[in-house]
Amino acid sequence: MITFKGGTLHEFSGIGTIAHVIQLSIAPVFLLTAICTLLTVTTNRLSRIIDRARYLDVKLENAPPESVAGINTHLGALSSRAKLINRAITLATAAALLVCTVIAILFLGDFFGLNIMIPVAFLFILAMLSLVVALLSFLREIFVATANLRIGPQ
Repeated sequence: MITFKGGTLHEFSGIGTIAHVIQLSIAPVFLLTAICTLLTVTTNRLSRIIDRARYLDVKLENAPPESVAGINTHLGALSSRAKLINRAITLATAAALLVCTVIAILFLGDFFGLNIMIPVAFLFILAMLSLVVALLSFLREIFVATANLRIGPQ
């Protein structure tokens, strides 16, 4: 302990509160891991959609007239899928940024002794809403992909 004129000051009093803030931030860090996994999956899907669209664009150039309508239909479905995946990626990224902001505010609030309950709750709710809509967009893309699934000879 360190003593001063007004009383006593515990030398390591800040370590306990920092440890508590770190404990509070562990759950959002796990959430960030899940969001990053979702981003990996969605960006891989977007890459495959783009590759398939490029392949069909090249195929369209040399396609006989009776195949053009089918290829254009498939390209339209790929365009819809790409838009849905893009929305999911954007919203998941926004959720990750909001979770990072929550973690930063937890530490800043503790450091400056601020009441951060309302901003943290608000940002966390926004992050969850963004993540829910991202997951719904991802699910919708999967529905579109399976509805347009073609197996076997064409």
